Amino acid sequence: MPTFVYMTLCDGCGHCVDICPSDIMHIDKTYRRAVNIEPSMCWECYSCVKACPQNAIDCRGYADFAPLGHSVRVLREEEKGTISWRIKFRDGREKNFVSPITTEPWGEKIPRLAELEVPTQDALESQLLCHEPDALNIETGLPTIEKSKFKQGVYYWWE
Repeated sequence: MPTFVYMTLCDGCGHCVDICPSDIMHIDKTYRRAVNIEPSMCWECYSCVKACPQNAIDCRGYADFAPLGHSVRVLREEEKGTISWRIKFRDGREKNFVSPITTEPWGEKIPRLAELEVPTQDALESQLLCHEPDALNIETGLPTIEKSKFKQGVYYWWE
């Protein structure tokens, strides 16, 4: 089951729309509230749930932490720097899971690609991704394999 929005709590801020990797969270033009327009395409990544400042989006929990017949509520508390997941079971018991979150403003940690230098031809041909190894906090770079050492043809695990 995908995420869903409580229309009475949503204020139409659009944070869920901006962060949804599937581009399925939209603002309803009539009610000015968020809505999941294609529930069957939801990845259940919970990005929208974590981003919602009004705690208006709920989700289905996975069986490894919340069994069938439960409810999951998420509370993002930026002043405390935490996100809490409250699981309410059918028999009335509750469990709370608290995790730290970043309190940096959105977009502060990752530089805009337009502001970066144009990569050299050597950088384009290397195995490193943008910002590596700096983003990985390693000085020597990633280990590499020469193309001549790759096995040609199909690889079988028993060989």
